[in-house]
Amino acid sequence: MSGLLLAALQLATQPAQVPTARLWYRQPAEAWNHALPIGNGRLGAMVFGGLAQETIQLNEETLWSGGPYDPVVPGAHRALPEIRRLLFSGDIPAAHDLFGREMMGNPIEQMKYQPLGNLRLSFPGHEKATDYRRELDLGAGIVRVGYTVDGVRFTREAFISAVDQVIVIRVTADRPGAVSFTARLEGVRNPAHSNYGTDYFRMDPIPPNGLRLTGKSSDYLGVAGRVRYQADLLIRTDRGRTVTDRRTVSVDGADAATLILAAATNVVDYRDVSGDPAQRVVTTLARAAARGHAELREDHRREHAGWFDRVSLRLGESLPEADTLPTDLRIARHATKPDPGLAALYYQFGRYLLIASSRPGTEPANLQGIWNDNSNPWWDSKYTININLPMNYWPAETGNLAELVGPLEKLVREVAEAGTRTAREHWGASGWVLHQNTDLWRSTTPMDGPSWGTWPVGGAWLVTALFDSYRFSRDDGALGRLYPLLRDQTRFLLDILVEHPTRGVLVTAPSNSPENFPAWPGNGRFFDETSGLELTARTMAAGPTMDLQIVREVFAIFDQAAERLGVDSALRTRARAARARLAPNQIGRHGQLQEWLDDVDEIEPDHRHLSHLWGLYPGSEITPESTPELAGAAAVSLDRRGTGGCGWSYTWKMGLRARLRQGDGVLDQFRALLARSSLPNLFSLCGRALQVDGNLGGTAAIAEALLQSHAGTIHLLPALPAEWTTGQVTGLRARGGVTVDLSWAAGRPTAATLRPDRRGKLTLRAPGLVAATTGDRRVTVRRLGTDIVELAVEADREYRLAFDPAPRRR
Repeated sequence: MSGLLLAALQLATQPAQVPTARLWYRQPAEAWNHALPIGNGRLGAMVFGGLAQETIQLNEETLWSGGPYDPVVPGAHRALPEIRRLLFSGDIPAAHDLFGREMMGNPIEQMKYQPLGNLRLSFPGHEKATDYRRELDLGAGIVRVGYTVDGVRFTREAFISAVDQVIVIRVTADRPGAVSFTARLEGVRNPAHSNYGTDYFRMDPIPPNGLRLTGKSSDYLGVAGRVRYQADLLIRTDRGRTVTDRRTVSVDGADAATLILAAATNVVDYRDVSGDPAQRVVTTLARAAARGHAELREDHRREHAGWFDRVSLRLGESLPEADTLPTDLRIARHATKPDPGLAALYYQFGRYLLIASSRPGTEPANLQGIWNDNSNPWWDSKYTININLPMNYWPAETGNLAELVGPLEKLVREVAEAGTRTAREHWGASGWVLHQNTDLWRSTTPMDGPSWGTWPVGGAWLVTALFDSYRFSRDDGALGRLYPLLRDQTRFLLDILVEHPTRGVLVTAPSNSPENFPAWPGNGRFFDETSGLELTARTMAAGPTMDLQIVREVFAIFDQAAERLGVDSALRTRARAARARLAPNQIGRHGQLQEWLDDVDEIEPDHRHLSHLWGLYPGSEITPESTPELAGAAAVSLDRRGTGGCGWSYTWKMGLRARLRQGDGVLDQFRALLARSSLPNLFSLCGRALQVDGNLGGTAAIAEALLQSHAGTIHLLPALPAEWTTGQVTGLRARGGVTVDLSWAAGRPTAATLRPDRRGKLTLRAPGLVAATTGDRRVTVRRLGTDIVELAVEADREYRLAFDPAPRRR
């Protein structure tokens, strides 16, 4: 073996020196938006880390307003021909109004995700503390708070166990008998909407050492509040005295205390609220209470680490001064001083949020993940399909968390059931439809108003996301389970496409390009009778670019799936024929990728949505290699949008820049995200509320900068920012079922390891690759082009790649 190859292979086996993934602070959270999140996919909590007054805000994933309901309006599709006639004739205001009157769901809005309550802990005499530290240990899934009062060191830990399905808080002190506090479990009511007073809660003691919270969800928009819930708190102490009164449990003179909280609702699924929350809670709490704190903690830590430790990441050279700075100060400093490690921390924080808010068997992560303290949250903290829900799951596959896509698949199956009637009654179509939003009760009708609700391809987007998961696994069993959803979505799209009367192409009509305003003559501010709001402009259009990109993708993947499974040849023929007639991507007068069929500008040039760039990312029909002109036009569109919007908009731009191979553009957007649209706890900000989509989109985009596989080639370091010129990552996943470890220096790969799940041929774009080995055997490397090679691989073997550290210039 040559000296060069030996040295390269030695590099491949060196372990990554990865800093501990922690967020930490020198002060308590000033507001809910600054608290630290914990969760197990079903329960969530935000820990403030207060001194004399600690607040731990609580959530349970199925506590929503209302209950099972059906907003479908029978016969709504009868207005479609006239709406289309008005739209194609140019009378968009009349088409908008008619859609609002005839095709919206009833009610036109959806239900709200609700807070469960607050656990308040009072620590008399702790107002003046020193040596304060608050931290979130991402790898352990534990929030810790520590401080000193009168020479005594107090420590609190909080975690939510997926193993035991409880929230656990441990309070300790380094002096015997120093732990004294009072606990109160408070409910939350909604005082701010028209159904005020229809929700309720009760706070009761469970002597000798517990508290109970019970309640009912609120009615909303005429939908009866049918969710019942219960939360029980148990406090165990090491020595000391415990006293329960009407509202509180007081602990005095203990060495330590363990608080265990279980919570549940009566929700069985989106149609069924016949569950027994009391039985669920009592059983869960008794099981957890039979175990010691050390056992609860270790089982939680081990289970959490089983997800989190699948990927490690180090970016750039270690900066000792950065590791000594609290996270909020690192965020503030990042605008002017390089800190690659902060990007690595952000990446892992996103993975942590997905682990905490989406687990097998739970509901999907909503707009705020699983965390919400507001009975009237921004955008109802529900599931917004036109970017936010899909973005929540962008990092799952590359981040080696494939199983966490399960809740999204569950939601898609349920909206497909509910959306079958919506497709029939609102579009006169077979198959199923999902519009811009849904909620726990799987509403699928047009909602909010025509400016948003006309968009009919939400379900289509989601099936492309599920098919992309299949591209990673290549599991034919998963494809078979997905196929009925894909087939029936194809049927819906074939039924709603219409021929444009002057262009002769197939388009969706009516629709919109979420949520942007085309500057056609006369479009501008107007009062919308459906929503009762004065709006910036109308959005309705025929055949927006995004729609046709999504429809093309659905027809293509349906064709692939049906061929693979050997079924539905006639439907394949119809889909192929329709795909060939879809309106194409177009390049406009500015050199931009057009957002609409007509080459019109946007009323808001810096609009936050980038819908017409879907085909570049997360789609894959536009790439610099296969469609260079369209990729160039997409770059022009992206440049014209500028740097702005809200958190998820920045991170979508990060991903788009990565797909365009613009590494420094990725970093520019990331720097702007931290400076303009992030909170001190690294949460992404949209409006005045945290949203997890921006975090998860950022995590996905950082992975896209390091590894891409959407174009049939595993591309190493496709968009590496200059500040990240050295680094190491382990555990990333590529399409085709390949796990990738990668090290680099001076912006070039120095070593890589591939672990394929199945036998086949892998195509790599790997600059400087000189050799590949498996075990002690050299592997034939077939050269296909500049930096492009092909390897034949076997399943479950490890392939080590060696690189020339200083390749010759060509």
